[in-house]
Amino acid sequence: MFRRNSAGATDGTAQDSQDVKDNGAPAKDRPATQAGKGRPTPKRSEAERNRYQSIGGGRTSGTRSTTSSKPARELTPEEKQRLKDRDRSERQRRMDAMKRGEDWALGPRDKGPAKKIARDYVDAHRRPSEYYMYVLVLLLVVIFSHDKALTNYSAYIVYALIAAIVIDGFFIRRGLAKILAERLPGTTTRGLTMYAVMRALQIRRMRMPAPQLKPGDKV
Repeated sequence: MFRRNSAGATDGTAQDSQDVKDNGAPAKDRPATQAGKGRPTPKRSEAERNRYQSIGGGRTSGTRSTTSSKPARELTPEEKQRLKDRDRSERQRRMDAMKRGEDWALGPRDKGPAKKIARDYVDAHRRPSEYYMYVLVLLLVVIFSHDKALTNYSAYIVYALIAAIVIDGFFIRRGLAKILAERLPGTTTRGLTMYAVMRALQIRRMRMPAPQLKPGDKV
């Protein structure tokens, strides 16, 4: 009996001594959450906050800081007007460069030396495809006229128009492949034929980039 009590007392004394050594205070004077591991159990929010660490070395929970940054200075009417004028000038400069066909201002669809050659090749020739839009307008007039005789003839006009586009596309492809083989040997012509045909179908003054060559000019 006395041995059990002595052993228990010895164990308790050793535990208290260890607690005093670790934390500098007796175990009975510390909270229950701190007595077992020498430190208080952190709250869930604190544990999640310490789980993440930013690139700079600081710890963060991955959420946006609740502290608001310093508000930006309100622009004066004169500054706003200067910004508008600068943006308008930049848009106009880019539009002018696009019309001239400068590569830096063009979109991905029109970029590249092969696309430039395809545009010049189409613009340097008078092609039946460029009258496609005019014929479409004529067909719409015929359809809305409700004249049976004209409506019957409109089908033949459509067939003739499709045939003209197909034949013109064949000649565009052949001529474009020849000039690319001379100017840019080894360049793939994939997609260039359709690009050139779609440009040929547009009215000349509505093409973008604007034509740099006139009909009859050498490519």
